[in-house]
Amino acid sequence: MDRIRVLGGVPLHGRMEIGGAKNAALPLMACGLLTDETLTLRNVPALADIATMQQLLAQHGITVARAGREARLGGRIGNTEAPYEIVRKMRASVLVLGPLLARCGQARVSLPGGCAIGTRPVDLHLRGLEQMGADISIDAGYVTASVRGRLRGAHILMPQVSVGATENLLMAATLAEGRSVIANAAREPEIHDLAECLRAMGARIEGHGTDRIEIEGVAALHGATHDILPDRIEAGTYACAVAIAGGDLLLAGARLADIEAVALALRQAGIEVEERPGGVFVRRLNGLAGTDVMTEPYPGFPTDMQAQFMALMSVAEGAAMVTETIFENRFMHVPELNRMGARINVHGASAIVRGVDALSGAPVMATDLRASVSLVLAGLAARGETVIDRVYHLDRGYEAVERKLAAVGARIERI
Repeated sequence: MDRIRVLGGVPLHGRMEIGGAKNAALPLMACGLLTDETLTLRNVPALADIATMQQLLAQHGITVARAGREARLGGRIGNTEAPYEIVRKMRASVLVLGPLLARCGQARVSLPGGCAIGTRPVDLHLRGLEQMGADISIDAGYVTASVRGRLRGAHILMPQVSVGATENLLMAATLAEGRSVIANAAREPEIHDLAECLRAMGARIEGHGTDRIEIEGVAALHGATHDILPDRIEAGTYACAVAIAGGDLLLAGARLADIEAVALALRQAGIEVEERPGGVFVRRLNGLAGTDVMTEPYPGFPTDMQAQFMALMSVAEGAAMVTETIFENRFMHVPELNRMGARINVHGASAIVRGVDALSGAPVMATDLRASVSLVLAGLAARGETVIDRVYHLDRGYEAVERKLAAVGARIERI
């Protein structure tokens, strides 16, 4: 099994390309189920989760032809069951439920898996689809859904903000009969990107990017070509990398508007972050100051950046409080960071981080996607050698992390 080996203490310098957003690419691939015509996606990242979604779509009858950063999706749906063997690998697999139901009037989808960071129930997806006329039952670990004729437009008030449920219901509503409203909708840039792709396919959508999305259903969608937006979590992660290791980087292709909450926290910690032609420039000039953050739905500080920022705060001056409000089990990286000499104490939904002068390299184990990259960041700042095990988590969301970091000066390799 692969591991990542890091020798810390080297600042980062240069330019790093930010790839297409994983969290946008997965629902965009599910859009291939909404049309018989070809959907072409550009700026597609090469990640394990993308390969899993490709495998899932293939068994539904949708082929994904890859050529570099481009993917052409096409075919006819011949199977409406999403099996456990595939869905268990990735939570985003549940995003085929809405499109299958809207196109075929039926779907049988295994309850999803993915990172062990909390319950993340699918009930918000199911309630919304029921409001649109679907009959839904859960049996033997599968969601079985059906509808007579077409789904019907509905006014859906989300009891809490959910990115995945917003995406599933948005896709389903494009082919529903009549008008749908998703109130208290997620506002993430990935939602806006999904809506723009659907509009290019002929969907009638307004309000995406706000907490109220309105969709007028159409009878059919057609093919389109769409460029996936840059990955704001990858950009934020590498911004934290240069902050913890020192130096300066141009994050080419990154958009400052997408990472404003992260940029604000980094600036408060003493890091220079500014928009430059072609991307976002990040530089660390002096020490780090302890800075409190609380995860919130977009445009707040993203839960997917919590572990990386905690690693950064472990070597800051003073103390910082990191509060997690999205997922209840997202502090599993804390024991591993403490193995490296960090001083972190968890109290319920908050972690108190008391900065230390330096971390020490150690063998550590990744527990989920973002936790794995937080250990890489810690290794960049640590004295000696850090070896991270179970990096298959890392490969789900970061493309060639060791090559990207090595290219800007880090002493890192896959072993």
